[in-house]
Amino acid sequence: MRVVQNPAKLQTALARLKRQDKKIGFVPTMGYLHEGHLSLVRLARKENDVVVASIFVNPLQFGPREDFKRYPRDFPRDARLLKKEKADFLLAPAAEEFYPKDFQTEVKVTRLSGRLCGASRPAHFAGVCTVVLKLLNIVKPDRLYLGQKDYQQVQVIGQMIKDLGFSVMIRMAPIVREPDGLAMSSRNVLLSKKEREEAPCLHRALCEGARLVKRGVRDAGGLQKPMREILKRAASARVDYLEIVDVRTLRPVVKLKKGQKALLTGAVFFKKTRLIDNELVRV
Repeated sequence: MRVVQNPAKLQTALARLKRQDKKIGFVPTMGYLHEGHLSLVRLARKENDVVVASIFVNPLQFGPREDFKRYPRDFPRDARLLKKEKADFLLAPAAEEFYPKDFQTEVKVTRLSGRLCGASRPAHFAGVCTVVLKLLNIVKPDRLYLGQKDYQQVQVIGQMIKDLGFSVMIRMAPIVREPDGLAMSSRNVLLSKKEREEAPCLHRALCEGARLVKRGVRDAGGLQKPMREILKRAASARVDYLEIVDVRTLRPVVKLKKGQKALLTGAVFFKKTRLIDNELVRV
């Protein structure tokens, strides 16, 4: 595996491979890799000739009071894991080179970004879109690999790719979970012992909602009430949002209809650590 800090050098190397008709799969990450990230790398390895991963803790997607400085980092460990999974390139740019002092550009996807995570983190998705657009321009992949845990992010990036005419295909892989159901996240290591014990309550709440849908509950209020009751039992949990939304528009669903696909989704703070999760359901 070749570790590259200079984006221009990676562009040159990948352009050579593109001329040989090699298919490129790209896995963008912020590092501190877990099994969820590695499952994306494996899928990319299976479907492409060349696999590129990136590690970059993107300052633009963190608000002023968020956990940019606390975000876990361990580059040597991450590089070892990616090498083991047979990634071909690891892009690890320096922030000061990736965003020079005179950097002024911001990319926004308006409607999809304004709800759910975007309601409490108004600058988040502009930061995500800006960094992903820069990375796509560097790597020019055939396939982009993202995880379902960040479902809204996948939809926002997909809209940006569609609107701006990129030819890359998005591959969304399922959520990878701990044995107790907690969605794997780099932020899980920030939880105290007590918080970690309580954190799976978000998954349990979403599973209860999915179970009720299967039993015939169609009213959003009838789904949310028992879900919130589960979250109330966790002393350290503070709900940011818990919603039932349309899978494409991310708008709230008041009443589920036959054949409809919906997303049960939530974000919960465990003291300072904010975790997200979701469950896809079909009526």
